[in-house]
Amino acid sequence: MRPRALVALVVLTLAALVEGGASAAAARFDGLAALQHVSRLVELGPRPAGSPANARARDYIASELRKLGVETRLETFTADTPHGKLAMANVVAVLPGRRREAILIGGHYDTKWFRDIVFVGANDGGSSAGLVLELARALASAGQREYTYRLAFFDGEEARGTWTSTDSLYGSRHMVERLRSAGALPRAMLLVDMIGDRDLNIRREALSTPALIEILWTSARRLGHGHLFLDETISVEDDHAPFLRAGVPAALLIDFDYPPWHTAADTLDKVSAQSLQVVGDVVLDALPRIEDWLGRR
Repeated sequence: MRPRALVALVVLTLAALVEGGASAAAARFDGLAALQHVSRLVELGPRPAGSPANARARDYIASELRKLGVETRLETFTADTPHGKLAMANVVAVLPGRRREAILIGGHYDTKWFRDIVFVGANDGGSSAGLVLELARALASAGQREYTYRLAFFDGEEARGTWTSTDSLYGSRHMVERLRSAGALPRAMLLVDMIGDRDLNIRREALSTPALIEILWTSARRLGHGHLFLDETISVEDDHAPFLRAGVPAALLIDFDYPPWHTAADTLDKVSAQSLQVVGDVVLDALPRIEDWLGRR
């Protein structure tokens, strides 16, 4: 090959690499936009599974996803609960990658049912749905990635009564059963829950896959948020648990040190755009490293 042709080939190759890198780098999270989604959901009031407000929340999520031009589907099912059979539905968005193998990012959008308090769940239910909605926009604007991304908004995470293995995690348990029967379980799963707390402190979740936790904590330190991602551990059963039991590597980001948890005080003023920004930035920063890790497995 002549030198001039070689130089031209190198230039074209570098241009392609820069273009690909720019596509990945174009993913930018907006904490204020995520908070706006939380606000819209809170305006609907309590949103327990099976309620009219829950259906309106689901419609809002699906509508916002479709505005992005993202493939969106509702996965409806009927759950046996202590309050009888309830119609529930997960919302799923699909961002195709170069591979059909998927990385799933999820959070729940329902709120816990209470007989005696008005529980609007700004942080517990609202923050996870708002963050995953903004992640959908950021990922959709960044161009195609190596893996397909599924974004899941789980219904029925909350127990109707006292938390048990059968009264909890209705949406994620249903999804795992459906995907396992179809031979389509994701390669990895990330879950966010209660990550909007103004006084953000996220501990390593003990059930989570250690390698994924380490990738997330490395991203947090790299971005200057290491003081918010603590090395203490906490064990929390959440929507990642059914995936772990199915053999899927999974990790939960949760700030369980939240005094208004499951009280009427879990209102919008307790949620911070800055906290949403921090978690969104960490997740986006970690995704390429998670893809690399999966490629080595």
